[in-house]
Amino acid sequence: MTDFASFESYNATPRLASLALSPDGTRLVTVVSSLAPDGKTWQGALWEVDPTGEREAVRLTRSAKGDSSPVFAQDGSLLFLSARPDPLAKPGEAKDQKALWRLPVHGEAGEVLRPGGGVGQLRTAGETVAFTSSAYRFTDFGDEDDAKRKAREDAGVTAILHESYPIRYWDADLGPAYPRLFAAPLADITPETAEGKIVALSEDSESRLNDEDVALSPDGKWAVHGHAVDVSASYGRRTELRLVATTGGTSRVIASEDGFSFFDAAFTPDSTAVIAIRFRESTTDSPYRRDLVRIDLASGSITPLAPDFQEEPDHPVVSPDGSAVFFAASHLGHQPIWRLDLATGEVTKLTLSGYYSDLVVSPDSKTLYALRNSVDHPPQPVRFAATGADQDPERLRAPGAIATLPGTLTEISTVVADGRTVRSWLVLPEGASADSPAPLVLWVHGGPVMSWNGWTWRWNPWLMAARGYAILLPDPALSTGYGPDFIKAGWGRWGAEPYTDLMAITDVAVERADIDASRTAAMGGSFGGYMANWIATQTDRFRAIVTHASLWHLDAFSGGTDSSYFWMREMGDPLTQPERILANSPHLRVADIKTPMLVIHGDKDYRVPIGEGHRLYFDLVRHGVNAKYLYYPTENHWILTPGNSRVWYETVWAFLAEHVLDQDWERPELL
Repeated sequence: MTDFASFESYNATPRLASLALSPDGTRLVTVVSSLAPDGKTWQGALWEVDPTGEREAVRLTRSAKGDSSPVFAQDGSLLFLSARPDPLAKPGEAKDQKALWRLPVHGEAGEVLRPGGGVGQLRTAGETVAFTSSAYRFTDFGDEDDAKRKAREDAGVTAILHESYPIRYWDADLGPAYPRLFAAPLADITPETAEGKIVALSEDSESRLNDEDVALSPDGKWAVHGHAVDVSASYGRRTELRLVATTGGTSRVIASEDGFSFFDAAFTPDSTAVIAIRFRESTTDSPYRRDLVRIDLASGSITPLAPDFQEEPDHPVVSPDGSAVFFAASHLGHQPIWRLDLATGEVTKLTLSGYYSDLVVSPDSKTLYALRNSVDHPPQPVRFAATGADQDPERLRAPGAIATLPGTLTEISTVVADGRTVRSWLVLPEGASADSPAPLVLWVHGGPVMSWNGWTWRWNPWLMAARGYAILLPDPALSTGYGPDFIKAGWGRWGAEPYTDLMAITDVAVERADIDASRTAAMGGSFGGYMANWIATQTDRFRAIVTHASLWHLDAFSGGTDSSYFWMREMGDPLTQPERILANSPHLRVADIKTPMLVIHGDKDYRVPIGEGHRLYFDLVRHGVNAKYLYYPTENHWILTPGNSRVWYETVWAFLAEHVLDQDWERPELL
């Protein structure tokens, strides 16, 4: 049982991700991550969950390096990725890269393939396995690529020559090796014979393959993948979809359109078409927008599906009988699964509440399995029917269930000046009442085109509730789940409607008798960190502000982030269109900050580069603001390792206790 008053207990709670269903529908496998024995990392293991919900889950694998990405092969064996050493390898052959492993129905797991660039994405269908692996440009996969890798290592060379943009992504440098897509007959791949059987399906080019966007046809004969296309230096890139035979040959473009990108492709059962997400790229006037389309592979025609659907569809899955497309989309503080009937065009919301991911469909198309989480529960496998509105799915037995919480969850809302309804989750700690009102912490979500609609391990409100705080989790302008106009209300106006929405819903919260309006704070990360900074420049109503991985100097951020052109589509080029930067950059208003601030940033954050954190802290100090800086030399946009996560929470708790609860500052022991 998880004790939220103990961070050690919370940190030890098993965490679930990924879901795979066997071809006959009788086996369901997920990845369960638990703390390593030394407490410094999480280790993933494959667990089998009973699809009927009758039996307890059973652990299938154990590895100090962790196992991930389960995929069932047609013969019922289980493919997965792991950096575990091969017990049959000769001395000196073991490598740290992720390898492809295979667990037969009966017997022990064995290594199938360990390329020098590791294995990234993994897909299988029919007799084919497809995977991505990083390889150097101008080299053949296998021995030649390995030789170049070793030559650079022996020469002590780490330099990367870029001839295209982007050059970084989240927390990783792009290059000098780049992902390519490969395929082979699964039965023919062994560590000894693999190289001669593997066929390259994508081009040898810089950062062109979207290695997260690969689909195989049901018979395994065709693959679709995303390919980046340069538009212009100012616009950046868009993504087209390409079709290629898994036996090799020339690929052909099946979806390419100016102003749009395509991704998340899924084949229809007869392999004559794919269902995909068409993504309208953003401009300074219009936010980006997703819609579902059907791409006919013979004619190339692209047909919109559910054109009147107001939310943002994601991750389409086609039923094996071809009658429906299932997809996820944020909606009013949840992320339900929706069903699109391909014959009638009717869209049905299948689930009543919660956030759903990793959807799989039974072979008879009658049953759906997914991982369900919510603001008040971490991911767990569930089962529900493929038809029927607003279902409450059956929870299947698996590790990581939460029995009790240190508080309650409710919702509040308000109507703002332009007529929009702004809603929020409100976490109330145990004992909060008119006689004992709780201090309030406003938490602003990241994104910004996102929603507080699911569980979070990194910003968990229940850890705060266990310490007596109420947590406000609002969805201001720019949030998903409320239609396109709600996003457009804050587009390019981060300091306007998103800010006034946050203040309006905070006003509603502090009017409650069980909230102490005199003891409040504000926090946020990424876009939420930007909003925390902006809030600090606009009001002194809060006693303390915590800002994590935050945007501060928007001009500098424009060229430093990993996706500069994407950012400038919304805010404009700061050299030729400086108006939005000047109107929305908090650094220009630092002299107005009076509230104590805790700045948190990771050095490996390439989305919001570390310079933003350094500059923010320096500006606060030189303007006499009471400020502290929690700096992580080895972390990225998120604080991921168990020990660093612990001191993140401990520092936040100590900072809030000092300024909100009027307690003495207690420096975390390990700092």
